[in-house]
Amino acid sequence: MTILLRPHAEIAFEDSGGTGVAVVLCHGAGMDRTMFDAQAAALTGAGFRVITWDLPGHGESRLAAASRFTASDALSDLTALLDDRRVDRAVLVGHSLGGNLVQAFVRANPHRAAGLVVMDSTWNAGPLAWWERLALRLAAPSLALVPARRLPGLMARASAVTADAIARTEATFARMPKSVFLDVWRATVSFVDPDATYRTPVRLALVRGALDRTGNIASAMPRWAHAEGVTEHVVPDAGHIVTWDAPEASSRILLEVVEEWRAAARDGA
Repeated sequence: MTILLRPHAEIAFEDSGGTGVAVVLCHGAGMDRTMFDAQAAALTGAGFRVITWDLPGHGESRLAAASRFTASDALSDLTALLDDRRVDRAVLVGHSLGGNLVQAFVRANPHRAAGLVVMDSTWNAGPLAWWERLALRLAAPSLALVPARRLPGLMARASAVTADAIARTEATFARMPKSVFLDVWRATVSFVDPDATYRTPVRLALVRGALDRTGNIASAMPRWAHAEGVTEHVVPDAGHIVTWDAPEASSRILLEVVEEWRAAARDGA
């Protein structure tokens, strides 16, 4: 583990090093970089340079005193991480909040991305029905009503389907204070910014668990795939935490996608 010092936080990360194509893995709200352990191992074994990190207030990353998690800080932290690692362009992989984060990053910095893989995350630029807008507005206030002791279990059962993944998710969520989680949730919602004219300017892949029922992901991701003309990879028998519910299947899909992009880049396609 290495620490990147930021004004508002200490950011913990791991970098496998090497000269292969860089792949940066960005985890979801309340989780940490260990959610990508299986995928990181598969990518490293295939010759990719893999960087995983804990967003501020998650895992081993520490928020500074009086600092709060914000979307703008998370975006600047991702930029700082790439700069610190001297990575000009990377394949960016994001799950849930991490998916919203990398979408926003590519929208602002397309020249820094060699490809974008979004896992179990809503479409930032996609159209929203009135009920979806209402659900976004009510999400944080509704979660605020849940007692802190019950929140990790509630979120875990809503996010994962296998017994092992539910237990791991609950244990991970339990390490985050409720006040920080609510800030993280508000930041996640703030990334949603509909724009009917926007299309992803880099290679794009979409992945979700077939049993993911969080938010509008199950309906938004197919619409997104259709609008962009890309394949939606749906993992059977997996929920929102697809990397823990189905580690082998999600690793295989991710590896196939980035290997195809690596080959295309090598061939000049």
